[in-house]
Amino acid sequence: MAGPWIVTFLYGLLGATLVHADLWPPAVLNLGPEVIKDQLAQALEDHNAIAILQELPLLSAMQNRPGSIPMLDSLVRTALRYIVWLRVTSANIPRLVVQPSTYDQELIVRIPLDMVAGLNTPLIKTLVQFQMNTEVQALIRVEKSTRGPAHLNLSDCSSSENTLRLSLLNKLSFMVNSLANNVMNLLVPALPQMVKNQLCPVIQQAFNDMYNDFLELATAPVALSPGALDFGLLSPAIQDSNIVFNLKAKLLDSQARVTQWFNSSVASLTGTTPDRAPFSLLVRQDLVNAIVNTLVPKEELVILLTFVIPEVARELQANIKEINAEAANKLGPTQMVKMATQSSPQIVLKEGSAKAAQSIILEVFPTNTDVRPFFSLGIEANYEAQFFTEGDRLMLDFSNVSIERIKLMISDIELFDPEILKGTLTKILEYTLLPNENGKLRNGIPVSMVKALGYQKSVWSVHKGALKLTPAFS
Repeated sequence: MAGPWIVTFLYGLLGATLVHADLWPPAVLNLGPEVIKDQLAQALEDHNAIAILQELPLLSAMQNRPGSIPMLDSLVRTALRYIVWLRVTSANIPRLVVQPSTYDQELIVRIPLDMVAGLNTPLIKTLVQFQMNTEVQALIRVEKSTRGPAHLNLSDCSSSENTLRLSLLNKLSFMVNSLANNVMNLLVPALPQMVKNQLCPVIQQAFNDMYNDFLELATAPVALSPGALDFGLLSPAIQDSNIVFNLKAKLLDSQARVTQWFNSSVASLTGTTPDRAPFSLLVRQDLVNAIVNTLVPKEELVILLTFVIPEVARELQANIKEINAEAANKLGPTQMVKMATQSSPQIVLKEGSAKAAQSIILEVFPTNTDVRPFFSLGIEANYEAQFFTEGDRLMLDFSNVSIERIKLMISDIELFDPEILKGTLTKILEYTLLPNENGKLRNGIPVSMVKALGYQKSVWSVHKGALKLTPAFS
């Protein structure tokens, strides 16, 4: 077990950052307006929204309009007498717009519609065409639920006459132009209602599918070796133009048993305000450490120095000779070092950099047959920690060992200042412990959401108390 001086050190080093990190949910997925627009547009395409527009019953809507006026009925009958067919010949949904509402926890989605309608009349052999541009507006809101967490809902889907623009594409005879203008005037009140009745249910279905896809993406299990990391939804939120998923997490062992829960969160999301990235995933520092603890557990290493790093073995012998020449003479070809890590590397995430702190008990034996060491040392070591992306995997690598503190715990040769060994011990850690721990991390952690959201590359960055994933553009 680590001595109290090491515990005090780790508390001082990690404490301030962890206290700050605990103000956040364990993980936060921010989805910006670009992602929302792209995914909703794809969902509309999957639900054949264009085909729905091309099948709008323009003629029957004019014939069966509610609240008709006798004078207008006469106008409609006159116009319809000269129409063989009237239908949408082409349709397009240009770029969607997602923007914040004036109300909290609400987004406005604007879906522009660009259609061309064709009118066939015996008055002329040429097809009469006119352009129809309008816009559907819907609201995305956070709705509380008595069962389980809150959820996002799309509502108030409608199209207004104020956004409708109709224009004749080809100028023909006075009679045909007059007929076309009459038809367009009759469509002004009819088209918004048709869009609401025919297209809004499709938009609702597309949104529901998109939201479920987002939830599945946010809560997809992450394979570790051993075990896995499972995410769950704490609550959805809307901030600025972003959809935010506040996530809880649990670690599972190789038998799918829960070993650790992470579900604490408070209302304040200081530090997780959405930025301009298309999306970002923030992982809280204590969850990062739990993942590292799973991948790099505490262990004991035994090293025969002369066979593994002979130059360091000679250096250690020279150091011991300065302390006790008689003891140095007892070092044999099988001189042995035992290292017991008292903790997994504890990651400290500061703005722009990451460090790892680890407590180690190191014992030096004259040969591999001795059961009592020359001495035992408590070591407080720091490493540089680098997070990076390799393909679709999060990678972590430790380097540049520095020993911050050494404490002589037991000595069978004589009392001495352990600082004399600092340089040699640093090399032992650099050549043995770090490669061993980096080897456990070499497979990385799969992160599938980047490609699922339509991006090929990503980058990890370090923020105070969190690790952050965003798309990379190059």
